[in-house]
Amino acid sequence: MHVVGLVLTLCWLAFWIFWLAAATGAKASRGRTELRRFAGARVALLIVIVFLARGLGFHAHPGSVNPVLAGAGVALFAAGLAIAIWARLYIGRNWGMPMTRRQEPELVTTGPYRKVRHPIYTGIILALIGTALATTWYALIAVIVLGGYFIYSATQEEAFLAREFPDAYPAYKHSTKMLIPFVF
Repeated sequence: MHVVGLVLTLCWLAFWIFWLAAATGAKASRGRTELRRFAGARVALLIVIVFLARGLGFHAHPGSVNPVLAGAGVALFAAGLAIAIWARLYIGRNWGMPMTRRQEPELVTTGPYRKVRHPIYTGIILALIGTALATTWYALIAVIVLGGYFIYSATQEEAFLAREFPDAYPAYKHSTKMLIPFVF
């Protein structure tokens, strides 16, 4: 296996271990059983694992030959994970799996949430794009699948937040972008 691919795989593994460990301190959910609570996360994690495991086994990729492409991919990967972790730390106990509704939610608008309403999704997508550049184009399949899932989840979460915070959320939504600062 290519050294860059191995390092990225180990970083993804460490990231998901941190992610699952950090989930233990989240506020209780409303209206979902514990089994359903992690269904979306299990599906997303499975998709990422399958495509990384299968994709990293293919060596005929420009990132494995071109050090500039591999370096750019690693930089995007690191930036993406940093954004996701930063956002996770800012949202604190309000964090939940996609479309989870927390008891006593708070509207977080500071840190990375100042410019983007869903920076965790942004970070994970960016990290996957970096993985694809550095290792295998097959990871772009995960980007497309998770990107669609994250856009759907963000839309559902925003409808909930608009109902939960009818005074504050419309102004916050108007002043920020969904996933990409200044763009979308």
